[in-house]
Amino acid sequence: MSSILFEIRDAVGCVTLNRPDKYNSFNRDMALATQQALSRCAHDEEIRSVLITGNGKAFSAGQDLTELQGDDAPGFDVILTEHYNPIVVAIRKMEKPVVAAVNGVAAGAGANIALCCDIVVAAASASFLQAFSKIGLIPDSGGTYNLPRLIGWQKASALMMLGDKVSAADAERIGMIYKVLSDEGFAESSFQIARTLAQMPTRGLAFTKQALQSSLQASFEEQLKLEDKLQQAAAHTEDYTEGVTAFLEKRAPQFKGK
Repeated sequence: MSSILFEIRDAVGCVTLNRPDKYNSFNRDMALATQQALSRCAHDEEIRSVLITGNGKAFSAGQDLTELQGDDAPGFDVILTEHYNPIVVAIRKMEKPVVAAVNGVAAGAGANIALCCDIVVAAASASFLQAFSKIGLIPDSGGTYNLPRLIGWQKASALMMLGDKVSAADAERIGMIYKVLSDEGFAESSFQIARTLAQMPTRGLAFTKQALQSSLQASFEEQLKLEDKLQQAAAHTEDYTEGVTAFLEKRAPQFKGK
């Protein structure tokens, strides 16, 4: 059985983590397959948004600890530099919006991969867990970078050190995720968000993503300069011309992602 499932549906690249019997915990095969799928999403012009979710009861329980046993087990230098870091970097560099549809528990690296996506929605029964402290490790996969920026230093520090489980409702309340969706019909509801993004001005969304990423480090003046640069680039896209024309003609725009 393939460790991930991949399909293109209505211009959405759908990546489904597919080790349900292991709560979609990552081994090397699934990590590399996920990287390959994200590369396909980045380079295939047919794909205009990306949806990442899990098959079964979990989004991902993080690292498959059985892979770390034995004399030939990979070290954490390999686990991070070859497995997880390429995944989160690919998501952040993707010039298309990436939606995480957290269908169940998201723990450890599974939680932090979800939280580096552009939009995170969760089923009402889902939960998030920074499980690293339970086994003497530190949060990885960008967790120490992203989580404090999402929910603040104090809350992030407590969740990482205490390893408390966070319900989907609480995750929405503290700003960790965008929205909680009903368990019933969750797969289709989350897909519709990705489908909506796929019908929008793809280049403009990519510029927005670039600007938001820059804002984490830039000064106010530097950010104004970048906004100027990106706005000029956006104004030269076909989608901008279509958006303005459709507005003046009082009709729905037909964006092409160009």
